[in-house]
Amino acid sequence: MSLHNLIDGRAIAAQIQSELSARVSTLKTRGVQPGLVFVRVGEDAASKVYVGRKEKTSAELGIYSQTHVLPEATSEADLLKLIAGLNADARVHGILVQAPLPRQIRQEVIYASVLPQKDVDGFNPVNVGKLMLGDETGFKPCTPAGVVELLVRSNVNTHGAEVVILGRGNIVGKPMAAMLCQKGRHANATVTICHSATRDIKSHCRRADIIVAAMGVAEFLKADMVKPGAVVMDVGVNRVADPAAKTGSRLVGDVAFAEVQPIAGRITPNPGGVGPMTIALLMQNTVRAAELACA
Repeated sequence: MSLHNLIDGRAIAAQIQSELSARVSTLKTRGVQPGLVFVRVGEDAASKVYVGRKEKTSAELGIYSQTHVLPEATSEADLLKLIAGLNADARVHGILVQAPLPRQIRQEVIYASVLPQKDVDGFNPVNVGKLMLGDETGFKPCTPAGVVELLVRSNVNTHGAEVVILGRGNIVGKPMAAMLCQKGRHANATVTICHSATRDIKSHCRRADIIVAAMGVAEFLKADMVKPGAVVMDVGVNRVADPAAKTGSRLVGDVAFAEVQPIAGRITPNPGGVGPMTIALLMQNTVRAAELACA
């Protein structure tokens, strides 16, 4: 199996990080160190791994980072109090509240409480509104912004392209659609969002030049759903049982990679595709937040 058509997310993320290193050095000559704070509530295993990776990348780039771990039983009021303190701290340029949050805490209330200029996750309603309006002064959510970077740096032309997005979530699906349908250089696409109530998803996918799979269904996108030569971006992270694996399970994407890869024009592997880009774009948002704070 030839892997000539892979879009290497690790290599492109490394490229972005080396560009950011230079910007961090420039900030330090001005006496500013970008600061990023992670807030994790409870002991969700995946959240621990994600935050750990983000901490590691922050350290590599010279970004000051700190993690607040709160007990599962933390009240919404206590979490809001912590965020208010971080909002007021001039050393903190970016605040990331790791999802999922326990049941007693309303996610939308928390995201709205992070100052828009420190909302490096792009989930505050002000930043969501700016994204919809095509206002570049806001922060964009890291995963869909990472997908756009992969397309741009892999020379995939989105102008006039038929794009199908599988999934309508607030973290990937909706913002992805907003980014790609804007009137702009790396957008200008005709976007269709498919979801659980879409009739005949296969026919939508088969006319797509670009498919972004972000449905959260293991290996949902099969070979017979993909037009030969289409670009396939796999955002999914799903745990499936695998008796042969040491842990009894393994992670797979939303794309049946082995069967789709020979048909696709370009495709992201999973892992090693979109995942590293999410972290790279988080770092980019944080560095930009620090630059704006001292402008």
